[in-house]
Amino acid sequence: MFQPHPEDRLHLRRHRARSVVLTTEELVEIRAAQRTFEGAYMRTALSQFSFALIILKIFTSEFYPIGALFAVYASAITLVAMYRRFEGNRQFFSTVDPVDGRTAKKFRTAGNSVLLLTTLSLCAYVTLLIFTWKLTE
Repeated sequence: MFQPHPEDRLHLRRHRARSVVLTTEELVEIRAAQRTFEGAYMRTALSQFSFALIILKIFTSEFYPIGALFAVYASAITLVAMYRRFEGNRQFFSTVDPVDGRTAKKFRTAGNSVLLLTTLSLCAYVTLLIFTWKLTE
C-alpha cells in the first residue's frame, strides 16, 4: 500500500539517491541533460507564449481564438517540461530488485514525454486548422 520514497529506492554506487555525492563528470552530465531537455521545453513554451501575445495584441478580435490556442499550448508544454524533469530525476540511478536483491541499472528514455508532446502538438495543429477554416467562412 505505501511505497518507499523514490530517493530511498534508487541507488548510485550503493548510496541512496538522497545521500550520493556526485563526481565532477557526473555533475557535468546531469547539467548537460538539464540544459538540453528541460531548457528546450521551457524555451519552446516561452516562444509559444510570446507568439500568443503577439497574436492577441496585433491582430483583430477574430484572431483571438488562435492566440488563446497558442497560450493553452504553451501552458501544456510547460506541464510536459515539468513531467520531463520528474522523469529525468530518475534517469541516472539503479534499483534493487525486491525478489532477489540484485542491483540493476535503470535507464529510462524520454519516450513518454515525446509521445505526450507529439499528441499535444497534433491536437493543437488540428485545432489551429479548424480555427483557420472558420476564418474563411
